[in-house]
Amino acid sequence: MLLLFHLTASSMMVGVIWVIQLVHYPSFHFVDNLRYSNFQSFHMRSISYVVIPLMLTEVLTLILLVYTMNRMDIALILSAIMLFAIWVITAVFFSGAHQKLTLGYDKSVVDGLIKINWSRTLLWTLRLILVATCL
Repeated sequence: MLLLFHLTASSMMVGVIWVIQLVHYPSFHFVDNLRYSNFQSFHMRSISYVVIPLMLTEVLTLILLVYTMNRMDIALILSAIMLFAIWVITAVFFSGAHQKLTLGYDKSVVDGLIKINWSRTLLWTLRLILVATCL
């Protein structure tokens, strides 16, 4: 049951990250410069309501799964390493980049978000495949 709950949270995050990668981040280039700071503040506040509960559910259920596993499950361990990498990438790069964008539009920062977000998109997608193999 815990694995299914974890798989659900992970699946939802994979859906969210693909929409962000293919639609949301590229749309940052089309927001009017005069409204960009307000847009970015709105984005940061609003996306948090979606991703924070999912990311916390994902990490907490993964910790419980690893803690309660009876045998060494390499897929689960690899997925935990990937999730740790996602959190590090998010903390190190994305928080600062979004904070910069609250000051106004910067094409190079948005392009950087799109480029580096591929790492999170691929890691989350690979994680989902690994977690699904644990069923």
